[in-house]
Amino acid sequence: MRDFLLEIGCEEIPARMIDGASEELARRVSSLLQREALGQITQGFSTPRRLAVQAEVIERQSDTESWTRGPSANVAYKDGSPTRAAEAFAAKAGIKVEQLKVEDGYVVASVTKKGRLASEILAEKLPKEIASLYWPKNMYWRKRSELFVRPVRWLVAMLDDQVVPMELFGIPGGKTSRGHRILFDVGVTIPRAGAAYVSALKDAKVLSRDAREAQIRKALDAATRTIPGARWREDEPLLATVVNLTEFPSVILGGFDPEFLALPEEVLVTVMRDHQKYFAIEDANGKLLAHFLAVLNTAADSDGLGVIQHGNERVLRARFNDARFFWQTDQKHDLRERVELLKHVTFQKDLGSYYEKTLRVQRLASWLAETVRQNGMAIRPGVVHKAALLAKTDLTTELVKEFTELQGIVGGLYAKAQQLDSDLPEATRFAIADAIYDHYKPESIEDEVPRTVEGAVLSIADKADSIAGMFGLGLVPSGSKDPFALRRQANGIVKTIAEHKLPFRLSKIMADARSHYQGSEAEQKFANPDFFGSVRSFFRERLEFYLKDVRGHAYDAVNAVLAADDNDVVDAVARAEALTTVRNAKGKEFEDVCVSFKRINNILKQAEEKGFFIPEGPPEDHGGWLLGSMPDAEKELYVHGAVNLWAQYDVCRNRGDYLSALASAANLRPLLARFFDEIMVMVDDERARANRLGILKKIYTNFSTIADFSEIVTEGRI
Repeated sequence: MRDFLLEIGCEEIPARMIDGASEELARRVSSLLQREALGQITQGFSTPRRLAVQAEVIERQSDTESWTRGPSANVAYKDGSPTRAAEAFAAKAGIKVEQLKVEDGYVVASVTKKGRLASEILAEKLPKEIASLYWPKNMYWRKRSELFVRPVRWLVAMLDDQVVPMELFGIPGGKTSRGHRILFDVGVTIPRAGAAYVSALKDAKVLSRDAREAQIRKALDAATRTIPGARWREDEPLLATVVNLTEFPSVILGGFDPEFLALPEEVLVTVMRDHQKYFAIEDANGKLLAHFLAVLNTAADSDGLGVIQHGNERVLRARFNDARFFWQTDQKHDLRERVELLKHVTFQKDLGSYYEKTLRVQRLASWLAETVRQNGMAIRPGVVHKAALLAKTDLTTELVKEFTELQGIVGGLYAKAQQLDSDLPEATRFAIADAIYDHYKPESIEDEVPRTVEGAVLSIADKADSIAGMFGLGLVPSGSKDPFALRRQANGIVKTIAEHKLPFRLSKIMADARSHYQGSEAEQKFANPDFFGSVRSFFRERLEFYLKDVRGHAYDAVNAVLAADDNDVVDAVARAEALTTVRNAKGKEFEDVCVSFKRINNILKQAEEKGFFIPEGPPEDHGGWLLGSMPDAEKELYVHGAVNLWAQYDVCRNRGDYLSALASAANLRPLLARFFDEIMVMVDDERARANRLGILKKIYTNFSTIADFSEIVTEGRI
C-alpha cells in the first residue's frame, strides 16, 4: 500500500463552513477510492487555510475479467463459419474470433479490463470531486465557471514521495504547502505523504484540529488558574469556532472595569462571545467575573508590554460602553409603549408587520392556555396573554438592533426591570418576563425548552403562527432549503409539547393558527391548496425525527407508533417507550406476533384486491356461523383473542397503561400460530371466508391502536 495525500490550500475559509466541508471531502474521496477499488481514507485534516485527506491506496488496480454477450449464434455463424457480425463483435471485445464461445444461443467473449495506475485515476477524477463540494456561499476569482469558497492558492497531491500529476483551477499539484500565515509564512516542502505531512506542518506552526483544541483547552486552564477560585465558562460552540479560526492558537487573559457587571450577565456574555469570540470567566458559584479569555492565532504577548491584551481590553470596553448606553436609552420607554412601534417592523413582506403577528399569537396563545387549563394543568392565562402582547416589543429597542442575538432575552430582562403596571404583583411581572425571555426556545434540538408552562405556550404559539403563515404562502421547506428555519421551529414545538407534556394535538394547533389569518391581507396571498396535508406531513417528519434522533427509538418502532397516530406528541412518546420496552422484554415472542400481523395485513390486502367481502366486526355481527360451528383454532382466536385479550388490551390502553396493553397483545402469539397452522382463510365458501377475514380484520384494527405491529422489521420472516 502507498500513502496518498491531498491538500487544497486557499485563503481563510469561514469557521462555520470548515467542519462540514472537511467531512464532505473525506466522504467524496472515500467513495471514489471504494468505487475504483483503490484503498481507504486514513485521516482528515483541516485548518482555516486548508482542507486535506490522507489515504492508503494500492499502486495499480487489479485486472478484472468479465463476460459480454454479443449477437445470437444464428447471426454470428453461418455453416459453421463466423460471419462479419462475429468478427465485428470479437474486434470490439479485443479478442480473436476463434476465442468466442456460444452460451444459451448467443456468442460471448471474455473481456479483460486492465487495471489503471492509482495516480492516473486520482489525477483524472479528484478535481471533479473537489469542484463539487457544497458551500453555503461560493466565489470565483479566475473564471465564472470555477467556483470555490475562497481562492485556491496551492495544491499538494502525493503518492508516497511522488507528485500526482493533477490540476485544480489552473494550479498544478506539487509537494509544497504553506505554514502559518504569521508565524511561518514560507513554503513548506512535504517530504512524503503520511505521518511526515503532519510533522512538517507542525514544524511550520500548523496543528491538526484535535491538537488545536487540546492546546486551546490547556491554555485556557493555565490562564484561568492565575485567578484564585475562577474557572472559564465551558462553551462548546465557541470552542469549535475558535478552533476553526486558528492554526497555532494561544490564549491571553484580559480584564474589564467591574462597574460593567451592573449590566445583565446575558448582555455581557453575548458581547464577549458573539462579537469578540472571548470566553467568560466565572467564580465557583457561576457568577461572572470581570475577566475574559481571548484565543489568538499568533503568539501571545511576549514583550512584557501586553500590547495585544490592552488592545483587546480597549475594544471590549468600547463594546460594553455601547451596550450600557443602549440599555439606559431603552429604559426611557417601557415595553407597553413599544407595542404600537411594531406596526413599523416587518415580519415578512407578505405576512405583514410584527404588530399583526403579535395579535395573532396573542389569540392563539390564549386558546392554548385555555386548553391547558381545561385539562387540569396549572397555568396563568393572564400571564400568557400579557407576555404574548409584549414578546416582540424588544425588536424596537436599540440594544436588540445592535445585538440581534439578544432578541427575546432583552424583552424578558426589560419586563423584569420595568414596572409594567402599577398594580401588577412582582411575582406576576417576573412570570411574564420569564415567558418573554424563553419564547424563542428551543433554538435547536439540543437547546432547553422554556422553563414555565406559560413560556412553553407562548413559544408554541409564536412558532405555529410563523409556520402557518409560511406554509400558507407555499414557502414549504424542501431538501436542504429552509430559509425561514421552519424545521427548527417545528422541532421546537414537538420538543416543547413532549417535555412539558402538554395536551395539544398538532393538527388542532395548526388549524387554529391558520384560522387567525382568515380575512387578512396576508391570506389573499396564500398559494398552498393543500395546506393541511403538507403541514401534517411536515410535522410527522419532525415527530419522527424527535422519536428517533432525540429519544433514541428504532426507526421501525417509530414507524409502527406513528402509523397508529402521528398527531398527539405526548401520547406518541409514551407509546414508543412502551413498545421499545415490551419489544426488548418479550424478544422472539413479540417478534412472532409482528410476523403474524404482517401476514394478516397481506391477507387483508389480497382479499381487498380480489373484491372479497371483509366484515368489520365479529362473525355474529354479520349473521355468520354460530360460535359452536367454528373450527377449534378459529373459535379460540375469536373468543380468547378478538374478545378476551382485546378487552384486556382496551382497558389498559384507555387508561394509558401501554406496557400492560402491549403485553396482552403479545399473548396473541400462540392463538395466531395455531390459527394459521390449521385454518385456511381464503376458502371458496364465502360465509366461512368472510367470518375468518372479519376476525383477522377486527384483531388487526383493534390491536393496532398503540402501534401497527406489521411495521416492525422481522428479518424477512412473514
